[in-house]
Amino acid sequence: MMRRILILWSFVLCAVLEAAAQKPLYIVNGTPCERIDLIPPEDIESVESLPADERSIARYGEGASNGVILITLRYDQPAAFPSDSTYSQYIARRVVWSDTDPVARVILRYKILTDGRAVVDQELEVTDNRLKRRILKVMEEAPRWQPAQKNGVPVESEGVLRIQLPEGRRMPRQAELVYR
Repeated sequence: MMRRILILWSFVLCAVLEAAAQKPLYIVNGTPCERIDLIPPEDIESVESLPADERSIARYGEGASNGVILITLRYDQPAAFPSDSTYSQYIARRVVWSDTDPVARVILRYKILTDGRAVVDQELEVTDNRLKRRILKVMEEAPRWQPAQKNGVPVESEGVLRIQLPEGRRMPRQAELVYR
């Protein structure tokens, strides 16, 4: 009898843990989506959480039995850069920075305007102004983006450009003063 109770209890516990591990149904701009971790937070306009009730299940199907997260993006179609690589890779390949130059990093927030130009919106980190100037020059010469679209109309979007050169080398640690 005791063994039967233990088996039943472990079955119930497994079922509870499995249900707790289930994730909600994600709906991005009206389309079910498996992964939302790749969506840049700055592209999200709103997030709404729906409970796992009869109404949600009737509307979205059995996938809604763990709740529904509705995500509305600032666009229907994301901006696209006309290259076979990411924007950061494209810029980094075109910046002239030799292996004898010091390791430097530049992180910039940029906007993609409705005409497809990428312009710097904010400097987040600059360890060498020479690298920043070279990156800005390459950005000006880069091909224009296909801007993001909302209801068929171009809209502004944002991105973050992270470049550390020379590639494969680590940034040196900053010296720290310790007072005793």
